Amino acid sequence: MAKDGVFLSGVERKFGTNEIIVSKTNPKGHIIYGNEVFLRLAGYSEKEMLGQPHSIVRHPAMPRCVFKLLWDTIESGKEIFAYVLNRAKNGDHYWVLAHVTPTFDETGRIVSYHSNRRSPRPEAVAKADALYKELLAIEKSHADRKAGMEAGFQAVLSKLQAAGISYDEFVFSL
Repeated sequence: MAKDGVFLSGVERKFGTNEIIVSKTNPKGHIIYGNEVFLRLAGYSEKEMLGQPHSIVRHPAMPRCVFKLLWDTIESGKEIFAYVLNRAKNGDHYWVLAHVTPTFDETGRIVSYHSNRRSPRPEAVAKADALYKELLAIEKSHADRKAGMEAGFQAVLSKLQAAGISYDEFVFSL
């Protein structure tokens, strides 16, 4: 099936609880390193992956507002944890619990981002998936993509504020 012009197989890929997906990007989000687990799950060769934007594995069912939250956080020099649905080259999908951190040079300037991703618990995925479907519906209810993303972002912030928790606290509550 295709979603937004992207082929989706409907097949979920899994990886072991003892495996860690590792990737590193430059400050613009282009991949400068990917470990074997990342390449295997994403279905790309190292040559195909290096230099590409990390969004090469973005699944169309992932709300854009979650990535806005992620980028706002890491660009401010902080780390973030997030559940992310990714898409492999052949249209398969896989869920990860991502931990993304900025890397600084000796002057304190961000020179890259490092991400470790672990296999998430199924019950956490179910809760994240329900929220993401809600956020995606908010985003798609706007004709303008940017306005939709901003509406989804405000919805996330409102939910967190109402619960009195940060996004990381939400992630670890799942």
